[in-house]
Amino acid sequence: MSQTMDHQNAELPDIPVDVSPEQYADILRGLSQASVDRHFDAFVDVPWDHPDFQVRSDDPRWVLPTDVDPLGAHPWYQAQSLERQIAIGQWRQANILKVGLQFENILIRGIMQYVFTLPNGSPEYRYLTHEATEECHHTQMFQETVNRIGLPVEGMPWLMRRIAGILPWAGSAVPYAFFIGVLAGEEPIDHTQKGILRSGKELPPVLSRIMEIHVAEEARHISFAHHYIRRNAPRLGRVEKLVISVLFPVIMRVLCDVIMVPSKSFRREFGIPRSVMKDLYWRAPESRERLQELFGDVRMLADQAGLRQSRVSRLMWKLCRIDGRASRYRSEPPVTFAIAD
Repeated sequence: MSQTMDHQNAELPDIPVDVSPEQYADILRGLSQASVDRHFDAFVDVPWDHPDFQVRSDDPRWVLPTDVDPLGAHPWYQAQSLERQIAIGQWRQANILKVGLQFENILIRGIMQYVFTLPNGSPEYRYLTHEATEECHHTQMFQETVNRIGLPVEGMPWLMRRIAGILPWAGSAVPYAFFIGVLAGEEPIDHTQKGILRSGKELPPVLSRIMEIHVAEEARHISFAHHYIRRNAPRLGRVEKLVISVLFPVIMRVLCDVIMVPSKSFRREFGIPRSVMKDLYWRAPESRERLQELFGDVRMLADQAGLRQSRVSRLMWKLCRIDGRASRYRSEPPVTFAIAD
C-alpha cells in the first residue's frame, strides 16, 4: 500500500495559483500519460480466484474499523456478537461499493456528455476518456465484490436512483456544477478509503486490493476536477458565481449523505435504533467532526476558486455543517493534538 500511495503522490502536480492555457494543457497531458503508465484492469489486477480473495461469513476482518467508520466506533455496534458485527460490516461495505459504482456510472455518462461538446485538439478530451475508462473498471470491480458478498444491497436512496438518468445531462448543460458534483461524490469515498488504508487495520484481501486500486486512480480524477474548478472559476459571471458559491456546500452535503448514510433497508435489516443513527449521522460531536474532516480539501479548493468569500456562501457552509479549517495541501491528514500532562 505504501508503494501505491507514494507513486500516486509522485505523479500528481501541485495546483498552482494561476494556470495559463499552456500550463493547463501540460497538466492534462501529464495526467493522461500517468493513466497510460499506471492503470489497472478489474479482471487482471485483482486475483478473484485466489483462495485468500474469497468472501467468508466468519472472517473477522469484515468487522468495521473503529477509527474510520462512525458505526464501527459506536457502543451499540461494539456490543453485538462477532457474527453480527461481521454481517453488518459486509452489508455496510457492500452498500458503499454499490453507491460508488452507481455514482461512477452517472459520472461516466456525464463525462461522455461533456466531451461530446469539445472541439478537436482539446487536451480535456483525451484525459477525460482515460478517466471514463478507469471508472468503467472501478464499476466492474465494485460490482464483482458486491456479487461475491452476496447481499441484496440497493445502493443509493430510492429518489437518487430515480433521477440518475437525468443527472448526466449536467455534463453538457452545466459542466461547472457537474464537476463540483463529481468531487462531492469522489471526495467522501476517497477520504474514507485512505483513512482505512492508513489505519493499518487488516482488511479482507479483496477489499484492500480494490481500495488500493481505487485510491491510486481516483487521485488523478480528483486532481482534474480541482484543476477544472480552479481554472474556470474566473470565467463565471457575477450572479452565476454567487449562485455556484451557495450551491457548492449544498451539493457536497447532499451527495455525502447519499454515500455515507446507511439506507433504511440496512437499518431495518439489523434493527439499528433510530437514536444510534441520529448520533452517527450527524448529531454527536464526534460524528460532526468526522463530517467536517471529509471536506478539508474541498474547502481549500473553494477558497482557491473564490467560492467561499461572500457572507452568504460562508453561512451556507456553516448551515450544511461542513465548515471548518481548509487543508493546507491535498490529502492532508486530520490534525490531532496531544493532551498536556
